[in-house]
Amino acid sequence: MEENFSEILVIIPTYNEVDNIKPICARVRQATPQVDILIVDDSSPDGTGELADSLAEQDPHVHVIHRKDKNGLGAAYLAGFRWGLSNYRILIQMDGDGSHHPEQIPRLLKGLDTADMVKGSRYIPGGEVVNWPKSRQLLSRGGSWWIRLMLRLKIRDITGGFNGFHAHTLEAVLDDLSSVGFNFQVDLVWNVVKNNFTIVEVPITFSQREMGQSKMGPGIIVEALLKTTWWGIVDRFHRLTRKPKPAESSDET
Repeated sequence: MEENFSEILVIIPTYNEVDNIKPICARVRQATPQVDILIVDDSSPDGTGELADSLAEQDPHVHVIHRKDKNGLGAAYLAGFRWGLSNYRILIQMDGDGSHHPEQIPRLLKGLDTADMVKGSRYIPGGEVVNWPKSRQLLSRGGSWWIRLMLRLKIRDITGGFNGFHAHTLEAVLDDLSSVGFNFQVDLVWNVVKNNFTIVEVPITFSQREMGQSKMGPGIIVEALLKTTWWGIVDRFHRLTRKPKPAESSDET
């Protein structure tokens, strides 16, 4: 299926990404020239928001939302989703630090030919992680394994943030999302699955950021694991206590 790129929005949340946002936007525009870009900046003190405004003035395909507070990655994505759903039929989310490769956006778009949501996956054949220390890789893989176990999901890279959606998928789950931090990615997948939408994974390359400072800390990951564990417990309880449907009576004699 040939995509109409003018109906596709790439959402990039930023906080202190002044060194990264310009080259990232340039790579997105080069890889998929007709897509639109939405930068959602959380009042970065390093000038990211001002640079984003400058990019938008130079390129009509670039748009910017300025948020007053820094209150989580999920909150930034929710603002971007709500902004984009009124005008676009496909929405792509990606990090603004260079860890996701814009050149692989077409893989996500192709995945949406057959699914309601597509996840760029580091942990399926063809996917890879570049320049991450072994300890970080073990933490990521172990966290994904635990979340998959708790929620009984088959997605291999459940915490990944390079994803694509049809508009109807996001419209169905947006109001049910309760996470604003790192766990937002899991919350998205969990609600897409609960609404019986289809998800496919496509292989991507994930690279350690070259500039700027990571916002990820161990406390954020522990919080996500605790929350998903609770979701799994609640889901199992509901399944155990769900009353079976009564058998249909028969009038035959």
